[in-house]
Amino acid sequence: MNTVIRILELYGDRELPLHVRGEPWKVAIGCILSQRTKDETTDAAFKRLIDRFPTLKQLAEANVKEVEKLIYPVGFYRQKARRIVEAAKYMLTHGVGTSLEELVKIPGIGRKCANIILSYGYGMPAIAVDTHVYRVSKRLGIVGENASEEEVEEALKGLVPRDRWIEVNNALVKFGKTVCKPLRPLCDMCPVRDGCKYFRNRIEKEKYPVAHGSGGKEKKGQYF
Repeated sequence: MNTVIRILELYGDRELPLHVRGEPWKVAIGCILSQRTKDETTDAAFKRLIDRFPTLKQLAEANVKEVEKLIYPVGFYRQKARRIVEAAKYMLTHGVGTSLEELVKIPGIGRKCANIILSYGYGMPAIAVDTHVYRVSKRLGIVGENASEEEVEEALKGLVPRDRWIEVNNALVKFGKTVCKPLRPLCDMCPVRDGCKYFRNRIEKEKYPVAHGSGGKEKKGQYF
């Protein structure tokens, strides 16, 4: 069992946030809202927005200023409000789309959000690479330090059976939030550390510290 599969087994029980549940158009709007914003803040804003505009047609006809007030305090709420109405108008006219190529034509939707819509909106096999998936994949050594998000996606697809792709984002996000944290990863309690490049490098650095400056003291810092 490879390390990613172990993470799926251990962390795949995370309940999906509200903003990525429901019809594909709602998942698209939720994904736009979620960018650079915590799930809790996104979910609250998403609920206010959908309660006020429960149909795609109503949202497409919404006043941008009213949308701004409803989604505040999500990050970049003014830009997102404008983009949400643009996206709603586009989807109302052209449909949501059922392929990555179609979905990235929606205003505000890039490759990550397109894969979120495919997996959570349609239940189709796809792997969305967000900041947690990207960080965890690099630390595990699945890809190199300079890998792109698309390269991470392809590497993960090669490690996980197609019928389990839909589980990858959810499990790695939970693992990244609770164990493999951005600033202080909990390596000592990590159940997959034996298969982790980051942990091996950390142990090597602690075992053979490099002296920096006068007095031969080790320079402390993050290992990444």
